[in-house]
Amino acid sequence: MMTDRTDSNPQGAIKDPDEWVTGGEPPTAAQESYLATLAREAGEDLPEEMTKAEASKRIDELQEETGRGQ
Repeated sequence: MMTDRTDSNPQGAIKDPDEWVTGGEPPTAAQESYLATLAREAGEDLPEEMTKAEASKRIDELQEETGRGQ
């Protein structure tokens, strides 16, 4: 029998980065690269140290600011 993955997440919403098991780890290389691009486009500086969860949230913010998230 297959498990219905929507049982634990009925709306299909993406889990909040603060709830990620790996959220406290350093950002991935892809996150760092994309953040650098977004920050450059937005004319903003990034903190030197971020967690994976913080990077995800900052990506969301910068996508909105730059219009890339549309």
